[in-house]
Amino acid sequence: MHEGNIQSSETEPVSSSLWRDAWIKLSKNRLALFGLFILLTLILVSLLTPIIAPYGYEEQNLALGATAPSSTHLLGTDIFGRDMLTRIMYGGRVSLMVGFVATSVALVIGITWGAIAGFFGGRLDAIMMRIVDALYALPFMIFIILLMVVFGRNIYLLFLAIGAVEWLTMARIVRSQVMSIRNQEFIEAAYSIGLSRWLIIKKHIIPNTIGPVIVYTTLTIPSVMLLEAFLSFLGLGIQPPQSSWGLLINYGVETMEEYPWLLIFPGIALSLTLFALNFLGDGLRDALDPRASKD
Repeated sequence: MHEGNIQSSETEPVSSSLWRDAWIKLSKNRLALFGLFILLTLILVSLLTPIIAPYGYEEQNLALGATAPSSTHLLGTDIFGRDMLTRIMYGGRVSLMVGFVATSVALVIGITWGAIAGFFGGRLDAIMMRIVDALYALPFMIFIILLMVVFGRNIYLLFLAIGAVEWLTMARIVRSQVMSIRNQEFIEAAYSIGLSRWLIIKKHIIPNTIGPVIVYTTLTIPSVMLLEAFLSFLGLGIQPPQSSWGLLINYGVETMEEYPWLLIFPGIALSLTLFALNFLGDGLRDALDPRASKD
């Protein structure tokens, strides 16, 4: 017990110092802070959309039709006379939800798979990673399309389907991190005080992979959002009356010559989100890089 207490007292200040140093580095990265600000703003707007949206989501004016941006409709209206700002705000709720929920599914599967494979090693690791290699060889777009065709176009199935094809890289990242730390002294100390393997994975292994996981998460969310936008563009993603940025972009492409604002504004919203997440991801990667802390 005495050894375990010593280990705990030694690692807690180091961990605290690591995160404090990472925040100091991140706060000096203007692009990363800009990305964080944009992301938090978009999340806040999405949460408050039912309150702050200028018009009702299903409110339409067929006599008005598609009109260019004006003081009444800041981003114009679509061919059914629906306010584009309102539709983009509601579409952002769906797109961000797809991004975060599908990424969470990928994180749970990938972290669990990679941690088990990397920690136990040997034949189990070889079998699990060969499964990952085999899944990598599958055409995932066809896999998702088949799921949509067989089980119907359901938003919850979309979360599961996208998450189920995005966990493979996460599993490899976590496995490599686990293999690099599983023989370190604090793991041996955990064994010496009688902790089980599963408890060591939960309490020590997974928490020590959190840095690379956070960085990859910020890069996975835009990848998931782009995949959803592509599926919606093909008519296999979000379906009316629900809407997402991908679906709005699909509608905009069909009418871009006559009503370009129907494509421009949803495209700007999606692009801004993707840039923000990539800026934040790059900043976190630099801030959490242990080699950078030595400079």
